[in-house]
Amino acid sequence: MTGTPPAHAPGGPLRVGLVGYGLAGSVFHAPLIAATEGLTLDTVVTSNPERQRQARAEFPDVRTVATPDELFDRAAELDLVVIASPNKTHVPLATTALKAGLPVVVDKPVAGTAAEARELAALAEERGLLLSVFQNRRWDNDFLTLRRLIAEDALGDVWRFESRFERWRPKPKGGWRESGDPAEIGGLLYDLGSHVVDQALVLFGPVTQVYAESVVRRAGAEADDDTFIALTHASGVRSHLYVSSTAAQLGPRFRVLGSKAGYVKHGLDPQEAALREGARPGPGWGEEDEALWGRLGSGESPVTGGGSAAPTVPGDYPAYYAAVAKALLEGGPNPVGAREAAEALDVLEAARRSARDGVVVAL
Repeated sequence: MTGTPPAHAPGGPLRVGLVGYGLAGSVFHAPLIAATEGLTLDTVVTSNPERQRQARAEFPDVRTVATPDELFDRAAELDLVVIASPNKTHVPLATTALKAGLPVVVDKPVAGTAAEARELAALAEERGLLLSVFQNRRWDNDFLTLRRLIAEDALGDVWRFESRFERWRPKPKGGWRESGDPAEIGGLLYDLGSHVVDQALVLFGPVTQVYAESVVRRAGAEADDDTFIALTHASGVRSHLYVSSTAAQLGPRFRVLGSKAGYVKHGLDPQEAALREGARPGPGWGEEDEALWGRLGSGESPVTGGGSAAPTVPGDYPAYYAAVAKALLEGGPNPVGAREAAEALDVLEAARRSARDGVVVAL
């Protein structure tokens, strides 16, 4: 759906309330909101005094409050709510915001189940409000490059898509993301899995079958930390997706095999690291050194010089919030709809069942 322009100060930017100032809120959402023309970061919700001080230090004009209720008490003074709090709070907070008449951006996963995501989508549609899901990795440099190569028919018919989001974290960090409590919606399947599944669906369309292996490998870990998902797309493409915290040797981020050529790309998009280090969008944002470009070719390993360098399209996380602003101010399209996110959750739920029961799940 398109966004319904809200009532806000004529000629002024849209006022954004951000719920949560942990990793997602402080590293991704706040800097990108602040960098977007047409948006202003008005209020940050966090009960942690240190994070409140951090928010005010980074954004001197921002207000800080301790609870979402304090934010919603001022709903009439806001134009958009961004939910970057723990996963289990996404649905109740998004519901409250929509019922308060506010457009909403929710970090992924939007919900724990596809049914909940569709209920939220229906509520937003009923209220005529934007509900968008922050799938920032649709704007990763490697993903944008692969979309370009496919559009140019550089690969021919794609037969297999291998996508890896691997890390080497042999000791658990703890916290809700690694909790074994199902209510927390933790574990890699719903964390990094939300990204790799979303990318596969955007690239190659609906899925007909899902097979998954999901295990807990690290001593003291409670939630899945090494997961593999195999998808059969209705288009015939096979996607093999890996997410892991236990990869002692990291594989290529993408390995894509087609009837004409293959594309292999190592390394992660640099935008997250830049944001973590305090860099902000500006000239040269998202650009990658030529030494890190992927290789395009056939018949020989890229490690031994096979193929040719494929220039990497600069990553563009700022494009997400620019699209949100355009949706709200001009009625433009929602960059990532909740019903799209529900389709990815269908796949994640099937993967969880497949891993649990050792079966292939048909969708």
